[in-house]
Amino acid sequence: MSWGTELWDQFDNLEKHTQWGIDILEKYIKFVKERTEIELSYAKQLRNLSKKYQPKKNSKEEEEYKYTSCKAFLSTLNEMNDYAGQHEVISENMTSQIMVELARYVQELKQERKSNFHDGRKAQQHIETCWKQLESSKRRFERDCKEADRAQQYFEKMDADINVTKADVEKARQQAQLRHQMAEDSKADYSSILQKFNREQREYYHSHIPHIFQKIQEMEERRVVRIGESMKTYAELDRQVIPIIGKCLDGIVKAAESIDQKSDSQLVIEAYKSGFEPPGDIEFEDYAQPMKRTVSDNSLSNSREGKPELKFGGKSKGKLWPFIKKNKGAAPEDFSNLPPEQRRKKLQQKVHELNKEIQKEMDQRDAITKMKDVYLKNPQMGDPASLDHKLAEATQTIEKLRLETQKFEAWLAEVEGRLPARSEQTRRQSGMYDGQMPTTVTNCAQDRESPDGSYTEEQSQESEVKVLATDFDDEFDDEEPLPAIGTCKALYTFEGQNEGTISVMEGETLCVIEEDKGDGWTRIRRNEDEEGYVPTSYVEVYLDKNAKGAKTYI
Repeated sequence: MSWGTELWDQFDNLEKHTQWGIDILEKYIKFVKERTEIELSYAKQLRNLSKKYQPKKNSKEEEEYKYTSCKAFLSTLNEMNDYAGQHEVISENMTSQIMVELARYVQELKQERKSNFHDGRKAQQHIETCWKQLESSKRRFERDCKEADRAQQYFEKMDADINVTKADVEKARQQAQLRHQMAEDSKADYSSILQKFNREQREYYHSHIPHIFQKIQEMEERRVVRIGESMKTYAELDRQVIPIIGKCLDGIVKAAESIDQKSDSQLVIEAYKSGFEPPGDIEFEDYAQPMKRTVSDNSLSNSREGKPELKFGGKSKGKLWPFIKKNKGAAPEDFSNLPPEQRRKKLQQKVHELNKEIQKEMDQRDAITKMKDVYLKNPQMGDPASLDHKLAEATQTIEKLRLETQKFEAWLAEVEGRLPARSEQTRRQSGMYDGQMPTTVTNCAQDRESPDGSYTEEQSQESEVKVLATDFDDEFDDEEPLPAIGTCKALYTFEGQNEGTISVMEGETLCVIEEDKGDGWTRIRRNEDEEGYVPTSYVEVYLDKNAKGAKTYI
């Protein structure tokens, strides 16, 4: 199977075919180029997608990534970033190992093809020239033969004519001989050129053209092999990154398997736990019985004055848990408006932030100090005195931050029970209202507050009931103070800054005059004139079982 023998007369078609082969190769190069552009674009989009969903630094969103599900999502984003990198590797390898190599090969192929077809055209021109020479000598031989025949006929005619002189006959004879000689020479020349042409033609069709066409065939076969190898490389470059892409996907699966719902649930508890106890059942208050009632078991509003809270018909709009509503005012610096557990977390976070700022300022101060040393050793680089002001500012800032840190650490230690309270602030003392009761009373407890300072219950919107103050004064003027039903010991320091509460010091022993009714508060008394509520979790209660009013809970 050889183009030289099978396609000896298809020079033009072979020229078109080989050009088509080069066009196919260039088309494949273009295909690979567009694939590399797609890979780069895809990698860029994956990176942008991963970056878009990354948590912003120093934001609330970053705090959410303590949950295992969010950590798994973050791992997925990081793995997708690595995944994108593998597509960049595909693009780079295809560019260097396929596009660049094939582009160089195409140039070599074009040059080789040009050289082969140049040799073929040269051989064609040579055989065409030989053919023209043969045709020319053949026509000359033919012409000389005809001239010799005519000259011979003219001589014979002249020789037969008796009217022609002998000289004319001799002249005709000589002319005939000359033409005959010329015909013989043309014949010899034609014969020689014909032999030469046949020899050249045999060489052309059996040697030159087969050799040239064989080189063209080999060139074309190499092109076919090369494009096949490039396609194989195309697949291999993709396959090379599959293990790494597989590791990325395995990383995503591993991250998904690391999600721990119980751990996340525990983190939710740690994030939002207030430290308070949930409220208990509210006891039934029988307003039908004419009796001197003590204070409402679940109220903090007027209990310390010894006056009852009057409730009338209608639905209360107060909330079930009375210590959650946020104070709309500005939060205090020590986060005392927060429940104990949340306050501790906030203080820990604040201390951590301040320590980071101190470290940052110290690093900056060290840098300024080193720069000053350089200026001292090399005055031409700068004036050392120019840095004194910055150094002093950095030192002052560090000192301020340290004082601020000590302040928050003291509050944190106070919350964690390591140190006594900072100071005993204004205590709410119990007693009777001065003057008469107001002429309007609502049916729900108002101004109830938790120890963190947050309002706990909205004011009831029910219709007002007008009551004469003197009637209440007459009814409760002779009410005696509640008897003690046990004692309690303060486990932690509590600053009762809100109405109805009382401040206690850690380790202090006080009298219990009303148990926790399920709302998380216990009513205590320090002396005859000082009583109020403290969180039940802040004290250890020792009830007198024989005391009147003491109850036992199972």
